[in-house]
Amino acid sequence: MRNWRIVIGYVCLVLIAISMLYPFFAMFNLSLVPNGEIFNQGGKLIYSPITLDNYVSVFNKIPVWKYFANSLFVAIVTTVGQVIISALAGYAFARMNFKWRDGLFLLVLITMLVPPQVNIIPLFFLMRQFHWINTYQALILPGLFGGFGIFMMRQYFLGLPKDLEESAKIDGCNIFSTFFKIALPLAIPAIATLSIFTFVTTWNSFMWPLIVTNTESMRTLPVGLAIFKGSFREITLWGDLLACSVICTIPVIGVFLLGKKYFINDILQGGVKE
Repeated sequence: MRNWRIVIGYVCLVLIAISMLYPFFAMFNLSLVPNGEIFNQGGKLIYSPITLDNYVSVFNKIPVWKYFANSLFVAIVTTVGQVIISALAGYAFARMNFKWRDGLFLLVLITMLVPPQVNIIPLFFLMRQFHWINTYQALILPGLFGGFGIFMMRQYFLGLPKDLEESAKIDGCNIFSTFFKIALPLAIPAIATLSIFTFVTTWNSFMWPLIVTNTESMRTLPVGLAIFKGSFREITLWGDLLACSVICTIPVIGVFLLGKKYFINDILQGGVKE
């Protein structure tokens, strides 16, 4: 009876995986089908004929490489910056005793309750005051601070045993050496998880880049592709749009595959209770 339960469980998991993965496969497959043949694929699991014309068309019509480079640069710098700030702040809140520590951490938690849309107008006026509209500073700096990142890193550091850190202090390590040599290497799973979340969020960001950029050379990929979609008048080129969607998805999948080992380890560690 137990074996049957295991088999049924695996079958259910496989069906769920197929239901989640097939739409991505269909998107990629349809992006290779000519525009005139997309709506003639009824009843098929694998679509044909296969061609790269849609991708060639997209790269000829819009500067995809420029959009891609802007998005990649902004996402990488924002991710690195937020991980550094969140790790330092999280460790300070977890291990250091200073005046008003709990009050400051409460303010950090309150920022997580504020909808991002509320901050858009004040941030826009601030960027305009600094003359940073249509610059990388406007695209990157607002994303460097994140209450969620600080909260997650603090909770992870609180879960680490203090024995190693206390031993390092006995051996003469100061607070910075203890952080960089002991705490930070132990926090790699949390750092990988935060990096994945931050990269995906920044890569998919649409509203803020749309507001603070006004030239084609500064547009990120989601903004550029949305404007490209809006350029259609009488006929929507679905093959071109699907090709754009595939281009947007590839980096996100790549980042997850690179960090999935640490991401899964973090989830497993979070599920273990002492």
